Amino acid sequence: MLRPLDTLDVMQLDFQHEHPWDVSTEEATAIQERLAPRVTESSLSGDVETVAGIDVSIRDDTAQAAVAVLRLPDLELVDRAIHRCDVAFPYVPGLLSFRETPPVLPALAQLSVTPDVLMTDSHGRAHPRRFGFACHLGVLLDHPTLGVAKSILTGEPDRALSSEKGSRTPLIDEGETIGGVLRTRTGVNPVYVSVGHRLTLDDAVALTLDCSPRYKIPEPTRQAHRMSREIEDE
Repeated sequence: MLRPLDTLDVMQLDFQHEHPWDVSTEEATAIQERLAPRVTESSLSGDVETVAGIDVSIRDDTAQAAVAVLRLPDLELVDRAIHRCDVAFPYVPGLLSFRETPPVLPALAQLSVTPDVLMTDSHGRAHPRRFGFACHLGVLLDHPTLGVAKSILTGEPDRALSSEKGSRTPLIDEGETIGGVLRTRTGVNPVYVSVGHRLTLDDAVALTLDCSPRYKIPEPTRQAHRMSREIEDE
């Protein structure tokens, strides 16, 4: 039987700005607009030792959230968690966090370690309201978070990229830099990196490259994606 969100404790992080999740799309948009100014961009303090990749797969009305915690620099898997639950919020572009945060929080609660940084398979500030899933999760938990997405939600690259790994250019929307277009593998389509909370765009880009030794998708979210698609018995 699927476990509801309210039967589990959230991982011991600073839980901030709680709000209801069973809301209308209009209320969800208003919550994003209210919380977006809470996003902070500041340099990471100290070395990053662990990164938690986060991904959610949804099939029919069931969400499976997965968290894979990897240790740098070797990207060794040190912890993992999966949580399945019913999906309570409809698919609405720009409101992904209301669909995916509720299953992610109980998955984080299962971890035996607190990761230094959270990495989501989604956008952060590269969002029409500058408050994608990475921002929402980061602000909610007051924890360093970044988003690494496979496609653009809003904005345009400032210029064309060269084909080499590590090439980057700003992602611009209405004259504002909202993220970075980053090639993580030579000759392969780029990813779109943006700040979630409590780090800088340069931090986010550097960490994405550190976590992408072989594949286009950074290893933490690549492993989380595979886990999120694992079939489990209810």
